[in-house]
Amino acid sequence: MTIAIIDYGMGNVRSLMNAFEYIGEDAVVTADFDELEAADRLVLPGVGAFGDAMKAIEAREGLRALLDRLAMEDKKPVLGVCLGMQLFARVSHEHGTHQGLGWLDAEILPLDVAPPAKVPHVGWNAVSFSPDEWLFKGLPSGESDYYFVHSFHMVCQDPQDLIATTDHGGTVTAAVRRGNLTATQFHPEKSQDNGLQLLQNWLAHEF
Repeated sequence: MTIAIIDYGMGNVRSLMNAFEYIGEDAVVTADFDELEAADRLVLPGVGAFGDAMKAIEAREGLRALLDRLAMEDKKPVLGVCLGMQLFARVSHEHGTHQGLGWLDAEILPLDVAPPAKVPHVGWNAVSFSPDEWLFKGLPSGESDYYFVHSFHMVCQDPQDLIATTDHGGTVTAAVRRGNLTATQFHPEKSQDNGLQLLQNWLAHEF
């Protein structure tokens, strides 16, 4: 299986590569259209601000159109991580209003948390999910911790897209899924054994 981590200049690519290598999978960090086209699976990483990330994607001529086709027409499996997940949304309200990829009917809003929770949300949190959710196979709901770093969160318009939540001064989206699109707000590559198991589950799933 070939895994392509999309390189658009704003990704946590090294830690993702290390995680895939640790579980015995080869991943390439690339913005080469032929490599993205040939890959069996794509990973959309991201750190930083939503608007900057969309500008970075749009600045690479043809990249946005290619990603749209691969994800929405060809139905290639895509995993979004942290900001990469947020880019799946239709719109973000981070430092203004910015259009996203629009792959999910969702919007990105500021975290509005009750004390003593703080923003940004940085650290380990337990994640809750349905026991029959394949992405978390072999992991106990409400007992498995994952590593988060974010100040904004995704609100899905279709509740069926929401597959996992965490509690950080209120309920926060932790993972979403629709067809070939899967994404986590937390960093699986920084979540030790639980994150590695999740990556293995994603690779093993037949889309």
